[in-house]
Amino acid sequence: CPCPLPSGDTALSRLVRRLLSARRSLDLCLFSFSCPQLARAVHLLHRRGVRVRLVTDAQYMGLHGSQIGRLRHAGIQVRHDQHSGYMHHKFAIVDQRMLITGSLNWTAQAIQSNRENVLVVEDAEYVKAFQDEFERIWEEYNPANYIFFP
Repeated sequence: CPCPLPSGDTALSRLVRRLLSARRSLDLCLFSFSCPQLARAVHLLHRRGVRVRLVTDAQYMGLHGSQIGRLRHAGIQVRHDQHSGYMHHKFAIVDQRMLITGSLNWTAQAIQSNRENVLVVEDAEYVKAFQDEFERIWEEYNPANYIFFP
């Protein structure tokens, strides 16, 4: 992506800085992900050697503008749901110590136009609860468990 990372002190640049603080791991559980600047930050972390895992919704990952294919093509591990209903979570866990969650879909529309909220928490109890949920979903969406012909 030729687009630059955001600079200055905006909500987007603050979110990107939190993501870029990852040194070991970044676990993402996102309903919709089409913001190129956020995708570029995630890709940069992957290139730095940070383990990035992404869980997303199957229906939304294929929409026009989705960054999921680009991230997967770059070698980032991506898993998605295989049933009806949405995988509607919106959270990120940085180095198993920082939780970023809220109503924000990681889309340009949400960042530029919507009224959204983002909460950043470094309380171990909250981070653990979301990490446990991520691990549960990660295993549930393991392609080895998919059923193609019921």
